[in-house]
Amino acid sequence: MKAIVVTDPATGTAGMTLAERPEPQAAGNDVLVEVHASGFTPGELMWPGTWTDRLGRDRTPSIPGHEVAGVVSALGYGTRGLSVGQRVFGLADWTRDGTLAEYVAIEARNLAPLPGDVDFTVGASLPISGLTAWQGLFVHSRFQAGQSVLVHGAAGGVGSVVTQLAREAGAHVIGTGRAADRQAALDFGAQEFVDLDNDALENAGHVDLVFDVIGGDIGRRSAGLVRAGGMLVTIAGPPEAQPKDGLAVDFVVEADRAQLGEVIQRVRDGGLCTNIGQVANLDDAVSAFNPTERVRGKTIIRVRP
Repeated sequence: MKAIVVTDPATGTAGMTLAERPEPQAAGNDVLVEVHASGFTPGELMWPGTWTDRLGRDRTPSIPGHEVAGVVSALGYGTRGLSVGQRVFGLADWTRDGTLAEYVAIEARNLAPLPGDVDFTVGASLPISGLTAWQGLFVHSRFQAGQSVLVHGAAGGVGSVVTQLAREAGAHVIGTGRAADRQAALDFGAQEFVDLDNDALENAGHVDLVFDVIGGDIGRRSAGLVRAGGMLVTIAGPPEAQPKDGLAVDFVVEADRAQLGEVIQRVRDGGLCTNIGQVANLDDAVSAFNPTERVRGKTIIRVRP
């Protein structure tokens, strides 16, 4: 099968190549998915699981990509809950070959049904951003309707979904980002916007919840904006500062079939818009992930027409 492979952590996306790889086999509790569309997060090239297996052994050349939408083509021994020919989407395991390929073997529990009225490209754009936003808001934080939420990167892949889910749930949303992202953040539902290049972050005032995707100095300063009893939730690594009278939590997104179902239903109902910047085919994936100018939104690889 055709697949995108990486062999050297130091080369980043420039080290991606299109290659022929053996078609994977579905182990016990796995399904084999005929990939129709795949999502990729450049940051995964810095994750240990991209380069080594669960025992720490080198597994290069490895196939990146962890977001998938496609059709089940085979079931592993003992696999239940899905059927051959079913449309699915979900999140591939961090330490196995991923979804930038014509086929991927994936644990059945990591997948959810993809309704027939949702395009594969939309399905592939949702697993990481949708689950991260859902878990940060509704699992790891004390979020309640009526609270104020500061969302960093509100026009980005994760931030745009956080913004929409929080707004739908009754929050007052303050988005942050670059000046050029202001209108997009407002379109996604932010009621206020802080330009991190030109405005003082402290202009946002005190909030009940900060959702941080940036870390560093922004993360440290954000801790000071959390009012008593509030929270800072981050996916940028262990927080470097704690709110004075609140909590700080970092987490790594996990696959969850029920939560994927919640996210996709909101897409179908029109309450959640995806943030797709461009769609390219597998043959053009390397150049798509190495653009000559900034692309707003997520790049999705359409593996099959």
